[in-house]
Amino acid sequence: MTIGRSGRQLPDFPWDLLADHAARAREHPGGVVNLSVGTPVDPVPGVLRDALAAASNEPGYPATHGTPALREAAVAALARRFGVTGLDPDAVLPTIGSKELVAWLPTLLAVRPGDIVAIPELAYPTYEVGARLAGAEVVRLADGERPPPGTALVWLNSPSNPTGRVLPALALAEAVAAAREVGALVASDECYLGLGWDTQPVSVLHPAVSGGRLDGLLAVHSLSKSSSLAGYRAGFVTGDPGLVSRLLEVRKHAGMMVPRPVQSAMTAALTDDEHVAAQRSRYAGRRDVLRAALAAAGFDVHHSEGGLYLWATRGENAWDSVAWFAERGVLVAPGTFYGPAGERHVRVALTATDERVSAAADRLAHARV
Repeated sequence: MTIGRSGRQLPDFPWDLLADHAARAREHPGGVVNLSVGTPVDPVPGVLRDALAAASNEPGYPATHGTPALREAAVAALARRFGVTGLDPDAVLPTIGSKELVAWLPTLLAVRPGDIVAIPELAYPTYEVGARLAGAEVVRLADGERPPPGTALVWLNSPSNPTGRVLPALALAEAVAAAREVGALVASDECYLGLGWDTQPVSVLHPAVSGGRLDGLLAVHSLSKSSSLAGYRAGFVTGDPGLVSRLLEVRKHAGMMVPRPVQSAMTAALTDDEHVAAQRSRYAGRRDVLRAALAAAGFDVHHSEGGLYLWATRGENAWDSVAWFAERGVLVAPGTFYGPAGERHVRVALTATDERVSAAADRLAHARV
């Protein structure tokens, strides 16, 4: 089926291609350990469930712009957690998770056929999907490469999905300056911003990156990982007040509204830092276990300074590595899902229970390299 104004076909949904390997992994007598996707597995914190329940009797339509309390909580959380200051609560817009915004952002921003959307060389697949839905061309940029003339939108992502690479403030500032020089808008996917391990990630809205100017900048945030709210579809976008206003107007017409009880849970999540710290600690423990197990099995872990994934290789074709893991009942994602440059890596997610992570580590420890 063709979709998009240019009539282009969308790529195959990546995880459908893992079906045979998933079937093989499920045959393991100890059950499958699925480390191929970043799906949260830990319980939703009680304080967030309570907030959801307290707002359950909401028969009317929710506000597309979100409640003032939610927008103010987002501004306060970004300042408190990441040092982002100077944001106007009116320039916060809740979204139905972050993936739908990523997929529709080029269309919502009126990116047109013939325009260019620049994405990282290794990138979350939905950046490309969103560009195709708008009929735009896609260019993958290597580290430090400048966007070409005709670029309408540049995607940044630090910590990176899939590699976990964290870009320093200077590199982000240079990317922003290069985008501004060609008249491109910048969208920064900051869903993993609170998960820096070896270094501290920086928001594109931080003065060290933005230069104190928010024009042309958007930051996309998700509560799926930090607050285990993937099932609630809870995210928001903020930055340039003019751009957020444009998005708001289109989304009001299109009925893109976050349910009111979810907005209440988001407000609680953005106000409470204790549950965020607890979830981060869980991921850190799983990261330590899996990183050691991968090393013992002969894999090198590259980048992975932040985020929820380990970017691993032992120099072979990615699909050969996927098959090797599947034989041991462990499912991982091939690096090719994220671009041709990932042909010799696999992405290993930290999103499994402690018991499943321990099971994977034990299998890798007893594997022949």
